[in-house]
Amino acid sequence: MGLFNRGGVFADVIRCDEPSYLIWKWRPKGAEQGATARENAIRWGSTLRVKEGSVAVFSYKTEGGAYDYIEGPFDETIKTKNFPILSTILGAGYDGESPFQAEVYFINLAQIIQTKFGVPYFDVFDPRFVDFAVPTAVRGTITFKITDYREFIKLHRLDQFRIEDFEEQIRDAVIKNVKAVVANIPTDEGVPVLQLERKLSQINEIVESKLKQRMYDDFGVTISGVDIAAIDVDKQSEGYAQLKSVTQDVAKATVQAQAAVNIKNLEDMQRINAENTEATLKAQREELQYAQHLQTQGANFDVHKLNQQTAVGIAGAEALGKMGTNGGTEMGGGGSMNPAGMMTGMAMGGVIGQNMAGMMNNMMSGINNPSQTPPPIPSGSYFVAVNGQQTGPFDTSALSNLLANNQFGADSLVWKSGMSAWTKAGEVDELKPLFGNVPPAIPTE
Repeated sequence: MGLFNRGGVFADVIRCDEPSYLIWKWRPKGAEQGATARENAIRWGSTLRVKEGSVAVFSYKTEGGAYDYIEGPFDETIKTKNFPILSTILGAGYDGESPFQAEVYFINLAQIIQTKFGVPYFDVFDPRFVDFAVPTAVRGTITFKITDYREFIKLHRLDQFRIEDFEEQIRDAVIKNVKAVVANIPTDEGVPVLQLERKLSQINEIVESKLKQRMYDDFGVTISGVDIAAIDVDKQSEGYAQLKSVTQDVAKATVQAQAAVNIKNLEDMQRINAENTEATLKAQREELQYAQHLQTQGANFDVHKLNQQTAVGIAGAEALGKMGTNGGTEMGGGGSMNPAGMMTGMAMGGVIGQNMAGMMNNMMSGINNPSQTPPPIPSGSYFVAVNGQQTGPFDTSALSNLLANNQFGADSLVWKSGMSAWTKAGEVDELKPLFGNVPPAIPTE
């Protein structure tokens, strides 16, 4: 469009070509700030151009003030349809005929401001030793920008805004808050005063977290970074020397106390270990004594059993002798002879003698060699079911003796390793020969 509106009145092109700015008030090109009234009177039909990352703020001179906000990118003719508040301010008589009163400010939302700050020496106290003040200074840089321009405008008068004054206000607020944070670091965060310089990174994070909300609430700016370059502790001060001395004494006493605790713990551990070792040895001795006692009891039991079995053998022999005597008397006295009784007695005597001999050999071998273990069970040994109970194992020789004494028969159930189930003895191939050699039953008459 041209520079003139339909009424022939000079129209403006409202734009900001400043290379670097945070807030800039528009004025006609080539005019000095405040040198012309045209900067406060916008002609109808003028063109507005707003770059990306910026916002144009139209401040209308009305009671209570009113604003139109146009965010970039924007390049259009000013009309009531794109300026909502303008339509309520202008009457029908002003439509295209006269300028309207408004100031235009451009706010750079992409501009990053860096402000250096320095906190002169102030006293910092260790909460453990409040009598010793240590002078401390802080230097650094704060980086911020405007992100919420509506909030920013609420807090600042645009017509009186000067970037130099604004940065000075920011700097004073930063110094005040940084000083408060660092002064309370020893109490709030437990950082010793003498270690402030070594805790720079930690303190930087704490300062930044506390400053962000305060700077937004007070100035409407968003802090993007706080860089504390240095924390200077005055090592030549009397307070520093006194604090260092007393903390060294405390550290020394702490080390000594800890060493004493460690020694006490070591002594307690050694004592406990010694007691445990003694208790273990005592238990081992008692177990050994008990084992020896059981072994002695076993040997005595075997001797006792041998004595009992010997007594039984002697009783059997005596009975055999009496049987012989009775038989001889009967023979010498003209009585009849009882050959079956004599044979039974002789058989019993032979079995008893054989058993006694075997027991004597086994017992004497066990007594002479108490540490020997019995030989493994022969693979050909069988278990025999008697009255629903498992007995044995018995080898074929023992089974033959049981068979001869009518304690075992072909219908007896047997089992040995390798068999799938209990089986009648007469059906086991290995035992069948036993039943082919069984003598007939002794006649009773």
